[in-house]
Amino acid sequence: MAGGGKSKADPPRAVEDSELFPFQLDGPPIKVARPAAAGRKPTPDKPHYHDHRARLRQRFDEAGAGALADYELLELMLFRTTPRQDTKPLAKALLAKFGSLSAVLAAPVQRIAEVKGAGPSVAQDLKIAQAIMERASRADLAKRTVITSWSQLVNYCRLSMAHEPREQFRVLFLDSKNQLIADEIMNEGTVDHAPVYPREVARRALELSAASLILVHNHPSGDPKPSAADLAITREIVAAAEVISVNVHDHLIIGRDGVASFKNLGLI
Repeated sequence: MAGGGKSKADPPRAVEDSELFPFQLDGPPIKVARPAAAGRKPTPDKPHYHDHRARLRQRFDEAGAGALADYELLELMLFRTTPRQDTKPLAKALLAKFGSLSAVLAAPVQRIAEVKGAGPSVAQDLKIAQAIMERASRADLAKRTVITSWSQLVNYCRLSMAHEPREQFRVLFLDSKNQLIADEIMNEGTVDHAPVYPREVARRALELSAASLILVHNHPSGDPKPSAADLAITREIVAAAEVISVNVHDHLIIGRDGVASFKNLGLI
């Protein structure tokens, strides 16, 4: 058109998105999940500990238990108890709390439950493992002459009692060949005392037709040094046993720090 107007209509101008939506998105670009191909299910990520379990099992099979640390042996056992969990942190936490593999197995169920990740199943399996070890050790001991298998006797007593939280007094009743007839707990007490009655020990020796005895008790404090009370009760039991012609071979005190033998100390 004349008069300085536009002779032709201008073509429409493209409108940018930023003009319609005047703001800026922060952060990384959004990824849109694409549906899986028809007939194919998405593959879940394999837990990181699966390969570790396979390697640990292979080491055990090829090199034996001696090639594994204590926490690794504990891991292996816990694989079956907690199949959907990384057991290495739990194994290390148990050892850190109780101090040793034997102490872990001997720990009370209530204290095991205090460890994060150690539920009732873990506590039960640990106690089952302890019971199997004790039963096997006791069976081997029962087939041999106790007096000539002293180291085995001490190992058995330590396994059974060294980590008990309360004092326990037990008596090993032997026949005329010094073979084990029975191993019985005569009393359980507090953290520093387990009362035992000499007449009850003598009565049980008669019932079992025992020829001799070995007295055993533990010190939860860890120190196996005999106390004055230990000396007194030992003398009383020896006197009661002599009346029925039963010999007391020894009195062992079991502690985490070692074992004290009254016979070796010249106290019996």
